Amino acid sequence: QVHLVESGGGLVRPGDSLRLTCTASRHARTMAWFRQAPGKERVFVGGIRMRDGTTEYSDSAKGRFKVSRDIAKNTMYLQMNFLTPEDTAVYYCAGSADVIVTGALSAYDYWGQGTQVNVSS
Repeated sequence: QVHLVESGGGLVRPGDSLRLTCTASRHARTMAWFRQAPGKERVFVGGIRMRDGTTEYSDSAKGRFKVSRDIAKNTMYLQMNFLTPEDTAVYYCAGSADVIVTGALSAYDYWGQGTQVNVSS
């Protein structure tokens, strides 16, 4: 079992940046960020293979968001830039024992409790 804890959410203004952190209790081969806006499904944002740093992103995240990791700390980060109100959601961290970085929710074995991000003027 891998326990995941997210942090870094909050209220920001449009155009601002925010960095989320996810710390795992032990190593997961792949980690990813998903988000769920009110009344909508949980969707993939970006993920990373911890071994070599290979990343994948959703179309909405490309160019604005960056996923990175610190292997020694079993930690993954999500740097979010140029935030818009459409980025408002609960952001979840997910972990997998597999090495494939995928946007499929079913591929992830472990989930954090989520951290709220609100983008509003």
